Amino acid sequence: MDREQVTTCRDEARHHLVNELLPFWLTRCRDEKHGGFITHFDQEGNDTGEDTKSLIAQARCTYTFASAHRAGYGDGACGEFARHGVDYLLGRLWDEAHGGFYWMTDRTGHVTDAKKILYGQSFAIYALAEYTLATDDTRGLQAAQRLFELIQTHAADTRYGGYFEMFERDWSLCGRGAAGGDRKTLDVHMHLMEAFTTLYEASRRSVHRRKLIEVIALLNDRILHPEYRTGIPQFWPDWRVAPQIKFDVVWGWDRFPDGQQKEHATDNTAYGHNVELAWLLMHALDVLELPIDEHEETIRTMLRHAVDNGIDRRFGGVYVEGPHAGGVYDREKEFWQQAEVLIGMLEAVLRFGPDPFWEAYLNVHRFVFDKVIHHAVGEWWPLLTREGRPIWTHMAHAWKINYHTVRAMIQCIRRLEAIAQTL
Repeated sequence: MDREQVTTCRDEARHHLVNELLPFWLTRCRDEKHGGFITHFDQEGNDTGEDTKSLIAQARCTYTFASAHRAGYGDGACGEFARHGVDYLLGRLWDEAHGGFYWMTDRTGHVTDAKKILYGQSFAIYALAEYTLATDDTRGLQAAQRLFELIQTHAADTRYGGYFEMFERDWSLCGRGAAGGDRKTLDVHMHLMEAFTTLYEASRRSVHRRKLIEVIALLNDRILHPEYRTGIPQFWPDWRVAPQIKFDVVWGWDRFPDGQQKEHATDNTAYGHNVELAWLLMHALDVLELPIDEHEETIRTMLRHAVDNGIDRRFGGVYVEGPHAGGVYDREKEFWQQAEVLIGMLEAVLRFGPDPFWEAYLNVHRFVFDKVIHHAVGEWWPLLTREGRPIWTHMAHAWKINYHTVRAMIQCIRRLEAIAQTL
């Protein structure tokens, strides 16, 4: 490693964030007529006119602008956009009768799907807590705490631990199978850790601390593979491994038909998820002011698995997934996995030294900046071939939003600056 190489990467990331990525969103996503954010854009950045506003997209946009404001970007505009997002979350998506946030509205704010999906609720907590940390507006933390209490009341599994994930409007559990009422997932529990971390950072309440520690223990003891320490996607309520299926309510998994079981349904792990979990876990421990010693071997193992199996050393970037024991099933490249691996590899450099993580970071950085970013428009292609040709060409939709891309640049710039100071 040399300082010039590190600062060059930092400058490239900063230029993209300030001159391409944030302007993409600040110039087109705010819905002045109906509130909230417009989140469906084609490959040229044009509004597609799709008539949906999902909880995921609204919460993630709100988080994105709040985090950018907190990090010092946008000259105040990002903070104002975050306030605009909170207004929509609390004014249109909050269910006054039963509590919690609806899953979907149309563009005008009319509720089209009233289900309570824990994946979406977790991002609402994350966004609202971040908003208060960024702006000191207490509405965010107050709403996040109300939602946290609802989740403990309605979603916590007091028999086997963890949380159920799919509910009707009144918080009654959805049915079995594709309805999701009899499944628990890595995805939701990882994002609950993320949400509870930011909630505890904002509140410093002991109950939030305890529940965060519980989720961390659950991820470590139940959700990571006992031998390979890689993430297992789906479970039955008692934490036996369940075949991975596509749910009726989805958030971005569009690559195999409805009603089918995923190929390699009980033996697959996503490299991006594993690295994301690793760096989010390290961040959670920092917020808790706990040493990483107890988790260090697991974290190192997860990161090395991704480096050894997920990094494409021929074409660059991160593959989608493979078996727990090593190897690759899916060699396409998803935008969000590239983003999370960028952050995770830099965090690993800071914690454990450059070998082999700096080389892996440079590999993915170059793939992202040369292939994944649509520089003429400002956002990232969502899905590419192994070689880096776009497969999906939209810039944004209900699930592909700015949360991964903007967060990756903010977090990478921060870590690259810290690394440069050590050289």
